[in-house]
Amino acid sequence: MSKVDRRILKSQEAIKKAVIELMSEKNFDAITIKDISDRANVHRATIYLHYADKFDLLDKLIEEHINEMREINEYACDMDWRDANLVYFEYFERNFLFFSTMLASKGAPSFRTRFLEFLIEEYKAEVNINEERNHGLNEDIMGCFMGTAFVGIVEWWITKGMPYPPDVMANQVGILLERVV
Repeated sequence: MSKVDRRILKSQEAIKKAVIELMSEKNFDAITIKDISDRANVHRATIYLHYADKFDLLDKLIEEHINEMREINEYACDMDWRDANLVYFEYFERNFLFFSTMLASKGAPSFRTRFLEFLIEEYKAEVNINEERNHGLNEDIMGCFMGTAFVGIVEWWITKGMPYPPDVMANQVGILLERVV
């Protein structure tokens, strides 16, 4: 595996941070590459070296977080609901600016859609449709219900400024999920 130059990583992180900060201040459509380069303190050419345009940058940023959640899910699915949720809520807390911006932004509705699609697929894989209490329920409907509920509670928690710590959220949501699944 080849090592990536730390300067490249530092530039990419500055660019990603800049676009998130700018999106928290104004609509994505109003953001220019010059705005991003000024905020990140990099040359415009540096941005174009890594991204085709601001839409590619946003898409890659969203994909990076979806992939990170996929990785979390790989080991969290072996945990009980409360412990698994704690890993997620701590991740949301660490990445508050990203999630608050993406869930509140009118310029990035694709994030909410992709987040929901990811969760629906993950929940469908976790649901045991053969359990007595789930008899007669449809796997697609259960996955959609659980995914929508989870996105909704994360959105509420983030937009309210995280009024409860991650462990409280994980415990409460875990209890609710245990009742459903």
